Amino acid sequence: MTAPADADADVRPAARRVAVVGGSVIGLACAWSIARTRSAGEVVVYEPDDSGPDGVPTSGAAWVAGGMLAPFSEAWPGEEAVFALGVDSLRRWPEMLRALEPHVPPGPPVRTAAHTHMLAVDEADARDLDMAMDWAARQPDPTRDATGSGPGADTGITEADLRRVTRRELREAEPSLARVARAAYRMGTEGAVDNRVLLAALTRACRAEGVTWVRDAVTSLDDVDADRIVLAAGSGSAELAGLPVRPVKGEVLRLRSRPGCEDPPRGVVRAFVRGRPLYLVPREGGLVVGATQYEHGDDRQVTVAGVRDLLADAETVFPGVGEYELAEAIAGLRPMSPDNLPFLGADPTDARLIHATGHGRNGIALTPVTVAAVWAELHSVPVPAVARAAAVDRFTRG
Repeated sequence: MTAPADADADVRPAARRVAVVGGSVIGLACAWSIARTRSAGEVVVYEPDDSGPDGVPTSGAAWVAGGMLAPFSEAWPGEEAVFALGVDSLRRWPEMLRALEPHVPPGPPVRTAAHTHMLAVDEADARDLDMAMDWAARQPDPTRDATGSGPGADTGITEADLRRVTRRELREAEPSLARVARAAYRMGTEGAVDNRVLLAALTRACRAEGVTWVRDAVTSLDDVDADRIVLAAGSGSAELAGLPVRPVKGEVLRLRSRPGCEDPPRGVVRAFVRGRPLYLVPREGGLVVGATQYEHGDDRQVTVAGVRDLLADAETVFPGVGEYELAEAIAGLRPMSPDNLPFLGADPTDARLIHATGHGRNGIALTPVTVAAVWAELHSVPVPAVARAAAVDRFTRG
């Protein structure tokens, strides 16, 4: 999960005290990495919200998220840097999950699905899906090289990552889905993690490594006592560091199965339904349904229209959803940047500051590569090549 091959090896401390501003998934993962590699004498997380189980924050986007690891099903032409960053991070997830396993609380596992199916319901959406997936299949894999020193000698995306499937193959893989797909693809290396189990596990892991918390809100980075500061404050990073990060609202439904209900899909199901994106993510005892997207500023209210559209689209794809219990309707604010890339790396004007923010809808998916970039900056070694496109000064440099 970090840059070193042996994350447990002792490393000469790069700082006396590192402060992580923001205690959601990115901040917790960075704090854990820094602490477990002995990269600082002291690691402290500044996070005022301890309202959730194990003291995790419930106000951040990660508490609301679907937890999808989805660079292929999120692929879109023209977003080469976004795609490469996502693929690199996906390849790092197994290592992170192995390291985190001792800290997972009793109950459901962190990983809830190991593959994704993506489908389109009408002809227009099918054309768009075919175009996007054809583009993704032709992209280079940033973790491979032509010499064969990467995971494989082929430099491109493989069929294990992305392939078109027939309606029969889709039906065999996900028998509970309606037969509405005009086009369908399988992403065999994607899937999802349970966001709330992940947050609890990271909190426990941080405590095990001696990380401490300051439960005060940070209003100015000048007030933070530390040799280095990792900024992981989501949409709050705009005010703290002047970054072009804006909050984008997303609504999510958490459904609970009842006796006699049809089983949820075996893996993640994503779809375009009449032009609207939809995802169904299996969870222990239920399903997560999302996601709407609204440019409404700091608005966390769940709307009737949002719930209506999510349920209608979900029933189109998975008719059995109507028998589920509506256990929770919740909205979160994704910290979006203008180009859908996060801000990763050293601040060009403040030597103390390392950015790890602005991940938009991909905060959980991009956690491992973000951790690697922060670790590299802390130790003054090159960041992962894919992270260079997410440099903090990319909008201001000439």
